[in-house]
Amino acid sequence: MSVARWIQCEMAISQFGFLAKHPTTGAAIPSPYVAMSHAFMKQINQSWYHIYQIVKENCTRTIPSNNPQDDIMERLLTYNPRR
Repeated sequence: MSVARWIQCEMAISQFGFLAKHPTTGAAIPSPYVAMSHAFMKQINQSWYHIYQIVKENCTRTIPSNNPQDDIMERLLTYNPRR
């Protein structure tokens, strides 16, 4: 859900820009979408790190990876020890 909201915020930033108009004074203010985007990205990262920590603590085998570009989480989730 956080990823979907973050994408919506990023689309709004692309459409409306980084500045907004203050509703009463008319002065330029930072877009509220930027702050919301930041908050949703923080939630996404916290969720990711929490999931990664649980997997890391419960992993009983080392997943071989020689390439630093490999997505370790994807390899953990698709790992089949019977192969």
